[in-house]
Amino acid sequence: FRCSSSFSGAPKHIEHFSKFSPSPLSMKQFLDFGSINACEKTSFAFLRQELPVRLSNIMKEINLLPDKLLTTPSVKMVQGWYVQSLMELLEFLDKNPDDHKVLGEFVDTLVTIRNRHNDVVPTMAQGVIEYKEAFPQDVATNQNIQYFLDRFYMSRISIRMLINQHTLIFDGTTNPVHPNTIGSIDPHCKVGDVVQDAFRSAKMLCDQYYLCSPDVILQEMNLKKTSHPITIVYVPSHLYHMLFELFKNAMRATIETHESSKNLPPIKVMVSLGDEDLTIKVSDQGGGVAFRRIENLFSYMYSTAPAPPIGDQKRPPLAGFGYGLPISRLYAKYFQGDLQLYSMEGYGTDAVIYLKALSTDSIERLPVYNKTALKNYKMSQEADDWCVPSKEPLDLSSYKVTK
Repeated sequence: FRCSSSFSGAPKHIEHFSKFSPSPLSMKQFLDFGSINACEKTSFAFLRQELPVRLSNIMKEINLLPDKLLTTPSVKMVQGWYVQSLMELLEFLDKNPDDHKVLGEFVDTLVTIRNRHNDVVPTMAQGVIEYKEAFPQDVATNQNIQYFLDRFYMSRISIRMLINQHTLIFDGTTNPVHPNTIGSIDPHCKVGDVVQDAFRSAKMLCDQYYLCSPDVILQEMNLKKTSHPITIVYVPSHLYHMLFELFKNAMRATIETHESSKNLPPIKVMVSLGDEDLTIKVSDQGGGVAFRRIENLFSYMYSTAPAPPIGDQKRPPLAGFGYGLPISRLYAKYFQGDLQLYSMEGYGTDAVIYLKALSTDSIERLPVYNKTALKNYKMSQEADDWCVPSKEPLDLSSYKVTK
């Protein structure tokens, strides 16, 4: 079908494409799409169908948000970007893949779309803040927003991954900095190198702000007992993003806990490769967090840092949006891993990143819009089936046994 450049037909197209499930790709498929037998036509044919499917699936969920959040200027703006990008992609449905001009236009459109969506995370964060300032909070709505944002940001990570792979592989140049990467994937990503990179960047920020920083001690354990550094098929920028976040948190905690002492305890990193998992543990002695607060560290609603105006440089460099941890966890989960925090209040915190050791196990984890998803948005504040302890001590005098 032809689609006009006006957006009037958008709901109809969203309805159509959201009936399809997204098709998760494995790391191996990403590599095949981009290696020796890389075929731009195949990738084009896949993406012109798959991107509208992923966009439409998540756009159906945006509409299930509380009206009061949906109508904030920021969320409306994000919604507008999504509609515009969808309509631009639909233009390619009836174009001929054999035409070189078409393939070139497609790459240009993908780059335009990627740039348009650059500020989606801070803009969405701004919407949540506008909503929080205007309306009282309730647990059910907070859960809904948490559920949505995890899915929304995960969907965004996956869409950017698809766009990056296509544009990096088919823009006709090799990456001079990383000649061996396939798009954004490094088939031999040296985990220790990424750890050191992320540490150096966090250290620089930390030194600027606090005028000191803790050291790092890095250890590698390889089940295979080879002397080679541990490598994995992965997207180095994703791994860097997670580690950089964990290092910033660990450094800030370490310095604020040991302000008065002469030497700062180092941050210890252990990288371990087994048959199934590649695990990275980042341990600090930064005083830890109370157990009940761990969940809040991953919450978009509890995020303490107000979103700074876009492009504002005045905020402390180690604070961020307060979205660093939840989004880092999504990067880990995106290829079937996870990120977990284990804290000992009064001592320190271990942050653990789990990744799949095998590229065949690394398959995208994608949200799909269906009845189950729908059920998660139905507002229900059901009574808990565990007793809520009362704050007051129980008065046992009323239970005196009558003689």
